[in-house]
Amino acid sequence: MKKIMIVLVVVLLTSWSTFSQDSNKREKIKSLKVAFITERLALTQTEAQKFWPIYNAYETEKDMQRRLGYEKRKQISEDISEAQAKIMLNDLIKFEREREHLRIDFIESLVNQKVLPAKKILQLRTAEDEFNRKMLHEYKKRRGNPHDKE
Repeated sequence: MKKIMIVLVVVLLTSWSTFSQDSNKREKIKSLKVAFITERLALTQTEAQKFWPIYNAYETEKDMQRRLGYEKRKQISEDISEAQAKIMLNDLIKFEREREHLRIDFIESLVNQKVLPAKKILQLRTAEDEFNRKMLHEYKKRRGNPHDKE
């Protein structure tokens, strides 16, 4: 019984440590993204105060949708019937429309609330894509990807 308790404690501590490290990594990446986008868009203090709460809410919703999409894809298997496949396909179409509407609603809220000038709203997507490319490049570099030499 004592061995089981020790093993359980070790497993829990290891899990907590891993979760904590993942959480710290996510927070660090989020901080880097905030700094990167703020710099790329040259946000003023007033713009940043209005922009970041809206952007963070959008990102939270986008992350929830990403997880939901992952869960839906896991449900797809080779042995589903054609009727089940049609239902899942219709569900997928609805899901993709919701993802599109989320981005559109986000952009419209920036415009309608006069959070950023149009030029900065257009530059936002480019800045996000550039940040994601930099993160992917850094990830590959740390993993030692031989195809990603400079």
